[in-house]
Amino acid sequence: MKKYMPEPFRIKMVEPIKMNTKEEREVFLKEAKYNMFNLKGEDVYIDLLTDSGTNAMSDRQWSGVMIGDEAYAGGKSYFKLVDAGQDIFGYEFIQPVHQGRAGEKVLFPIVMKKGQVAISNMFFDTTRAHVTLSGGKPLDCVCDEAKNPAVYADFKGNMNVEKLEKLILEFGRENVGMIVMTITNNSAGGQAVSIQNIREVAAIAKKYGILLNIDAARFAENAYFIKLREAEFKDSSIKEIIREMFSYADSFTMSAKKDAIVNMGGLIGIKEDAELYQKVKGTCISFEGFITYGGLSGRDLESLAIGLYEGIDENYLKYRHAQMEYLASGLMEAGVAIQNPAGGHGVYVDANAMFPHIPYYEFPGHTLCVELYKEAGIRTCDIGSFMLGNDPETGEQIQSEFEFARLAIPRRVYTQSHMDVIIEALTEIKQRASEVKGYRILWEPPILRHFQAHLEPIK
Repeated sequence: MKKYMPEPFRIKMVEPIKMNTKEEREVFLKEAKYNMFNLKGEDVYIDLLTDSGTNAMSDRQWSGVMIGDEAYAGGKSYFKLVDAGQDIFGYEFIQPVHQGRAGEKVLFPIVMKKGQVAISNMFFDTTRAHVTLSGGKPLDCVCDEAKNPAVYADFKGNMNVEKLEKLILEFGRENVGMIVMTITNNSAGGQAVSIQNIREVAAIAKKYGILLNIDAARFAENAYFIKLREAEFKDSSIKEIIREMFSYADSFTMSAKKDAIVNMGGLIGIKEDAELYQKVKGTCISFEGFITYGGLSGRDLESLAIGLYEGIDENYLKYRHAQMEYLASGLMEAGVAIQNPAGGHGVYVDANAMFPHIPYYEFPGHTLCVELYKEAGIRTCDIGSFMLGNDPETGEQIQSEFEFARLAIPRRVYTQSHMDVIIEALTEIKQRASEVKGYRILWEPPILRHFQAHLEPIK
């Protein structure tokens, strides 16, 4: 197993957590209708449901909370955030929103027309939903390397460029509303996207006159992967790599609750299209609030401006990457199959390999999530067929390319001992994997069902 890298920070404040008994956890699961989102946070020992908004802010960020300017219009914290966004991303227009899906809600209906398709290296759940809500159809176009979890590749998050152009020609350029590059590629396992791939995608977008938008939730982690793995950038700073990545796109939407290490916040970036930005401002006022607060308090704006810089600190990113590598190496040594390599924000356990006897329509990824909670009070979530849902046209269950249980690690929250508990729990589950059965859905809403659905174990 890899050596654990010492944390580049000291702990100033702690939050008590406790481990419940297995019998208690069985009751909690039944009460939650076997949906991980329905569990109470206080009943979870290690919470890996998401790395979104669950991060530990720094002393500087908490200091920023105290000096945030709460003016309704024109507060100084807004201008501090805009300056940070322009400096890091190189975009002229920066619009705060309250989180990533809010950015999608504002931007997507402006650029998408009803009946169009949107093409991505892979859409994550809320992004996919907002394409659908805008009247469009989301299409995934990930590279072939991503589809074999056991085989290592540097940039499994890449777009399949050849397939992308074929899809544009198949549907017609006028029927493609936008292209979305998700960095890192969350649904594929938090996998890296290379700048060379972004360049190739941008060239196709420009050739056909299609807007290229970056889903930038984990932009800093992607930049660090590029520095490690793309020879052209081994001597570049993280900020220089970020500037290069974003230079090829027209816009970005970002959940700042990830790489900006805050509990709430998001951004829309428009490179230079003043007309598009004017439309974004108008929609933002209607749905989020006035443009200089965008649904956030002044203290949120202040801590976000600070967090954008903390999230691109190379010493922090080196530790963040090493923590994922430690967890991944421990699992692989125990014979637990993962999407190899580890992702930037977590490790994705291959539930198909763990439970080859459970078909996709009985949700092996979700089943592994339930077993992890039973075993050690660890909450995580499915990235697979359960999350993907049903085909909106046929109503049939869609089979996902992957069946993962995502171990999303909150930033600056858990220590080596917690990683060891996760490794031990999955090792135990692997030993009894053949006895585990899948789940069926009893009730589900029409969109984003995994947040609310009720399930029961198959007997």
